[in-house]
Parts: sequence; C-alpha cells; structure tokens
Amino acid sequence: MKAATREERSLDAARNNEHEKRGRKASKEVRQLQLIEATIDSLAKRGYAETTMADVADGAGLSRGIVNFHFESKEKLLVATLQHMYDEYSAHWRNALQKAGDDPARQLHALVAADFDRSICNKRKLAAWCAFWGEAKSRPTYQALSSARDAVYQNIYIDLCATLKRSGGYAFEPQVMALALSAMLEGLWLRLMMGTEDTTRETALQAANEFLAAAFPKHFGPTTVSGSGTT
Repeated sequence: MKAATREERSLDAARNNEHEKRGRKASKEVRQLQLIEATIDSLAKRGYAETTMADVADGAGLSRGIVNFHFESKEKLLVATLQHMYDEYSAHWRNALQKAGDDPARQLHALVAADFDRSICNKRKLAAWCAFWGEAKSRPTYQALSSARDAVYQNIYIDLCATLKRSGGYAFEPQVMALALSAMLEGLWLRLMMGTEDTTRETALQAANEFLAAAFPKHFGPTTVSGSGTT
C-alpha cells in the first residue's frame, strides 16, 4: 500500500512538473508575442531607426530587463518581429487560397482580396512593413527571410497566371503578368500607408479587381468582381 502511494505521488509530481513546464512555455510565448506587438506599434509610430528596446518595454508595459531576457538585442527583436509578420501573412493567404477551392480564377481573386483584409491591411501593420522594407537592402538577414517567403508567394501567382493564360488564350508572359500584379498590390499598400485621400481599403480592392478584369477578361468580368468586399 505504501509502495503504491509512493508511486502515485511520483506520478503526480511528474504530472505537476509537466504542467509547470507547459505553463512556463506558454508564458514565454505570450510574453514574446506581447513584445513583438509592442515592436510593431513602435515601428508604426516612430519608424525603424527611432525604435528602441526601451520604447518596446514601455509599450508592452514591461521592464527593460524582460525585453533583454527574451531577445537580448534590438536586432534579434526586430528579426523575430519580421518573422512573426511573415508567418501571420503567410497563414492568412494560405487560408484564403484553401477556401477558394480548385478553380484558378477563384484562387487568384481570393489571394488579391486577402491582401485588403482588415486583419492584414491596416495602417499600423503597413507602416511596420514599410519600415522593414526600407532596411532590407542593407540587412542580409532581412533579405534572406524576405526572399525565401516572397519566392513561394510569387511562384503561386506565376502558376495561376500560367494556368489562366492557357485556359483563356491570353498573349501575356505569366512571369511578367505576375510581376505586374504584385507591383500593383504593393503600390496600393503604399498608398494606403501614406494615407492618400482617395485610397481606402475598399477603393484599393476595387482597383485591384479592375486590374484582374482588364488582365483576364475571360475570367473576370464586372459580375465576377463586383460586390467583393473587405472584412
């Protein structure tokens, strides 16, 4: 009986230990996300150069020692923030692509519409993206991270453009059309970030849909793209 009791206590202790480990891990992840969100806020408010570890700590309502404990340096914090933003963006467009089904035209339309969803397309996050874009050329770490993610995303656009070209008999080069589409979307994001008076998420999506209708007239007409809204 005593042996059984010792065994039960040993099992209980092991379970408690595991729960504590999970709790610490969850707490660590929550804390890091809190700091990353505060970093995005600071990038949007102050820009890249003016963002400091102290700003992030104050924005998160945490001590500066906590920031240093989790990320050690401003560079590591910013890399983690960029990684988080790419992960969020990737999960968002992949989810939109999956929901669109197997039809390539619906897939392309879903990808374009996803870029103007409120959860992704808002002034705060657009400003943070622009802050990183301004630094990417001089920072190999950012370049490597961006290039790998952008290549996957761009190749999907190229494949969809190639598929639509075959079914519609269009004369364009898929790679060039995909580049034009990406540049148009990035330009609309830039206008939204700058706060251009005639550009809202709704008008930006409308402009993107007009581009699809002009570039792929056999797949996207007024009835196809009209009524598409942002969430």
